[in-house]
Amino acid sequence: MSDDDRHVRLGATGLRVSRLALGTVNFGGRVEEPAAHRLLDHAAAEGIDFVDTANIYGWRVHKGHAEEVVGRWLAARPGRRDGVVLATKVGEPMDRGPNDRGLSARNIIASCEESLRRLRTDWIDLYQLHRPDPGVGWEEIWTAMETLVRQGKIRYTGSSNFPGWGIAAGQEAARRRSLPGLASEQCLYNLAVRHAELEVIPAARHYGAGVLAWSPLHGGLLGGVLRKLAEGTAVKSAQGRAEAALPALRGTIERYEALCREFGRDPAEVGLAWVLSRPDVTAPVIGPRTPAHVDGALRALCAPLAADESARLEELFPPLGHGGAGPAAWLT
Repeated sequence: MSDDDRHVRLGATGLRVSRLALGTVNFGGRVEEPAAHRLLDHAAAEGIDFVDTANIYGWRVHKGHAEEVVGRWLAARPGRRDGVVLATKVGEPMDRGPNDRGLSARNIIASCEESLRRLRTDWIDLYQLHRPDPGVGWEEIWTAMETLVRQGKIRYTGSSNFPGWGIAAGQEAARRRSLPGLASEQCLYNLAVRHAELEVIPAARHYGAGVLAWSPLHGGLLGGVLRKLAEGTAVKSAQGRAEAALPALRGTIERYEALCREFGRDPAEVGLAWVLSRPDVTAPVIGPRTPAHVDGALRALCAPLAADESARLEELFPPLGHGGAGPAAWLT
């Protein structure tokens, strides 16, 4: 696979990002700093230059730890920063104060300064709103983002976990100010959870925003969870959203893992390959804990699903309603 095939434009922007984004949610508590640096080195050597973090990540150690880990990695490798597309997020509570959370102009600007300090960089390529803040309007958000762009501290703005109507409202508010608007939306999207197809992904497509899929294996549910539980090797897949979803989906997951064996491929590769095959997805955000996990993601990228494999997965994990975007998905 050529380098051009491994990179794609982020939505309607001119920024090119790798088709896999290295997520850092496991840094601290699950992946200690030396191992995290080895992961980042390995990913970079394989052409994965899109790094996604958030100011709250690393909370198992302390909030901000993941950004600090990435910052020390960059500082120890002079010249590396120019070759990395660095994304982080703002909005989750960082302290107990009433203004230490949310999407007020005050918190956006102050949090950006803190992220820059932890990341040891002068600029953030993609500054993402971690989740909607019902009490804050888009005019205030865009005022803050305009300020940060003008100061040279961020390059693009993205959203995360926003509804389709929220994306539309943000883009229309940006148009009124003659701003580029949202470069991307980062949403939960995988074979087991396809709600984003109804309105979020169509809204992103309409407004030229890229789609970044977080939890492409649903916390390990699609990564061979039953085999790992039987072997006693389950880590992430034995907790969180995978553990919560498994009782209702056990029969489907049994058939899924059997189907993957028939394909002769690891379940994690199959689940990730499906997300990569979706036409509107810019990049899935992977959360590897070992270099082997990175290699598995690369195999998913380099070996797309065959048409018959995709069709059988669609039968096993059908789209919601009649498929496609709303309202056609639910109208008879």
